[in-house]
Amino acid sequence: MSAWTSSTEIEAIFDTSLERGFKSPMLCDVRRVHTGHWITPKVLRCSDDSTWGRVGGSRIIHMDGSTFTRPSTSLDTVLIREENRYWKIEVSDFKMFAFGFERFQGEWFTDCLPDGRVRIRYRYTLFSGTPLLYPMHWLFTKLLWRIYMRQVLENIRQLTIEQAPYLND
Repeated sequence: MSAWTSSTEIEAIFDTSLERGFKSPMLCDVRRVHTGHWITPKVLRCSDDSTWGRVGGSRIIHMDGSTFTRPSTSLDTVLIREENRYWKIEVSDFKMFAFGFERFQGEWFTDCLPDGRVRIRYRYTLFSGTPLLYPMHWLFTKLLWRIYMRQVLENIRQLTIEQAPYLND
């Protein structure tokens, strides 16, 4: 891991099945997961996503341009998928102003509790492209990105409650 990274993690308990807690964040409609917040644009659609959900699979994310003056894209890639336990993805190849970040890595951990509910741990690591911007990146990760992660977590909780369909599996 680069010396110029910052990470943040949140946890929640979902009243859902382990399978739904595991699959919903990655396999449901990403437009309902990443709805945008302040300077973080909402996702409008995906393309080239036929391999998404499998290790090495990817998709191009198309985001709203209202924050950056024009629509923009990034690439999501599945790095690790351990069924009903763990996802690790990478967001990279930003075609937008990315505040000097090189890439993001997201992790989603699921554990079944004795009462049948699911413990979720959601972690993001943001990689700075330059040490000069690192202090700003650290603050962004610990304050703004963490707020956005809470919103995303609640969006995913809602998808599990609705038993929203999976788009790829």
